[in-house]
Amino acid sequence: LASRKSISFYGCVLQMFFFACFPDAECFILAAMAYDRYAAICKPLLYCTLMSRRVCNCFIVLTYLGGTMSSMVHVCFTFRLPICGSNIVNHFFCDIPPLLALSCADTHINELLLFALCGFIQTSTFVVIFISYFCILITVLSIKSSGGRSKTFSTCASHLTGVTLFYGALLFTYLRPTTDYSPDTDKVIALFYTVVFPMFNPIIYSFRNKDVKNALKKLLERNRIFK
Repeated sequence: LASRKSISFYGCVLQMFFFACFPDAECFILAAMAYDRYAAICKPLLYCTLMSRRVCNCFIVLTYLGGTMSSMVHVCFTFRLPICGSNIVNHFFCDIPPLLALSCADTHINELLLFALCGFIQTSTFVVIFISYFCILITVLSIKSSGGRSKTFSTCASHLTGVTLFYGALLFTYLRPTTDYSPDTDKVIALFYTVVFPMFNPIIYSFRNKDVKNALKKLLERNRIFK
């Protein structure tokens, strides 16, 4: 939407660093949140120990340390490539695939690194999420009352929604063959997981708040009356 659509070389480096860092950090955070739900539902008596302030601080530090290390690898290997011909990045921001498309050198190693690092981070964190929810499901099914099962599992609904939206977009963008790469499709998908999904996050996670639910119910009822 800006009238000035150019960016400096070092500005592009910085933009790509932060962009590569934060999605990886988000994967680790979603895995930590899944572990938090597991501790709260499956080990309620040990929750304060399993999710103490020290443990939470360690999760945050490791989350951004992992994102920073992964991002540095991508930045170093991407910007060492020579740029030939056009310097127009066919994207909304400096992302890895459109920058690799500008290079006249062999980008096979970069593509392999992108697939390996993104694949490892997304797969490992997804496995943590899957195991956590598998244990949660077993615990929920052991609850005798249907109301108790519904109430317990409803605490995970917002997190599951966030996981589905975020991982769905990332897997579609980065873990597919390079022969299927389409700049226009990637731009649309990138717009969703960099702008649209983060905008929905406060709404998704606020649905656990009773005050927010009551306010939404009153708003819907008021609109129904005016109609």
